[in-house]
Amino acid sequence: QVQLVESGGGLVQPGGSLRLSCQVSGVTLDYYAIGWFRQAPGKEREGVSYTSPSDGRTVFSDSVKGRFTISRDNAKNTVYLQMNSLKPEDTAVYYCAAGYRGSYLDPYEYKFWGQGTQVTVSS
Repeated sequence: QVQLVESGGGLVQPGGSLRLSCQVSGVTLDYYAIGWFRQAPGKEREGVSYTSPSDGRTVFSDSVKGRFTISRDNAKNTVYLQMNSLKPEDTAVYYCAAGYRGSYLDPYEYKFWGQGTQVTVSS
């Protein structure tokens, strides 16, 4: 059974940082792309970042480019999303998802999803 569990969300002030973790079980991370997505109330789910399973390729949405980084530790079956210089508009529920290489930021390409972790950026 494939499971993805996000952690690390919380309340942070504008300009602050958070690191989200996505712990994957039931599959070997070596063969799966991982995407991070977010959804704010009343808005569609938005692709934030992607990491390829094999060639190290990463992709970021324009809204987070230069502020967020993504990394993966295949030995721990965990992917991290480091979020710096957070803004109030980054407030959302953040989800990680597992898919195949080339899924990039299209949520419809992802097969397995976590339950999400809330990130709130507010003073």
